Amino acid sequence: MKADSLQQIADKLWAEDNFILVGHAIPDGDCIGSLVGLYLGLTSVGKNCAMFLADPVPPIYRYLAGSDKIQILNQEIMGDTIVYLDCSDVQRIGEKEAGYLKKTKYTINIDHHYTNDVFADYNLVDAGAAATAEIIFNLLDAMKIKLNQDIASALYTGIVMDTGRFNYSNTTSRTMRIAAALLDTGLDLDAIRINLFESRPRKEIQVLGQALQSLAFSEDGRIAWVCLSYEQLTDMNAVEIYPEDIINYTRMIAGVEVGLSFREIEPGIVKIGFRSKNRTDVAAIAARWGGGGHKKAAGARQNGTLEEVTKLVIASVKDVLD
Repeated sequence: MKADSLQQIADKLWAEDNFILVGHAIPDGDCIGSLVGLYLGLTSVGKNCAMFLADPVPPIYRYLAGSDKIQILNQEIMGDTIVYLDCSDVQRIGEKEAGYLKKTKYTINIDHHYTNDVFADYNLVDAGAAATAEIIFNLLDAMKIKLNQDIASALYTGIVMDTGRFNYSNTTSRTMRIAAALLDTGLDLDAIRINLFESRPRKEIQVLGQALQSLAFSEDGRIAWVCLSYEQLTDMNAVEIYPEDIINYTRMIAGVEVGLSFREIEPGIVKIGFRSKNRTDVAAIAARWGGGGHKKAAGARQNGTLEEVTKLVIASVKDVLD
């Protein structure tokens, strides 16, 4: 497979009429924002689109117009063209769910992860983009599709979340120019701020508190981690709740180079989050565990007990830091 140009993908989207748009499992802001932004853009010019995810839309993103159209991917789906968004490989939509998609014509892969394996018939991968939403902005511009406030709000949300409110080093001057263009549509910045950062459910804060009680450090203080067991989450009736920013509390501590989170999403299945502060490539570490992502933010999933997975992963991080 090869990478394609922005204009080639724009031409292909104009040439087709029926699209299935899918994002990755356990969706984050960039996934949801890119999905909704492209959906609204394509439907505004008469294209027929449907959106699917393996998991429900997190409550903080339900303010986005069009997010209520996202369906759960739980059966075989047919579509002329399947567009994968923010997925470094096919399995990112969910290992089980990957088998539900039956293409009839083409697959298109739009992503910004440098670990992307260009798996589709057409691939628009820009590792220099701060977010997939940034790529969608450029794609809609290449298609001459006019942005409205709803499209802009979705794309701005994706960019804000994947840049850590424009604090992460993936933020570029191009990112800021795109953000400015989105703001020029007159989007409601107060609504975005309130929904993303000032409307957390009480249960979510309780989960954060539980996670912080488990905070632990390596002997030299360069690694910090938090753990949440399936039993703890079940007792709190919070299995489906996991604030994206929990892991950032590990990285914000002085002296910590790598922050980790371990969440047992099912008995014997652990979701691992990786964050680094400076030069450590956590995507390379995550790849050892079947995961991937960015150099400073990555994830993986492993079978095993919470204690076993935590011990093994921390040992692998120590190997890199030593």
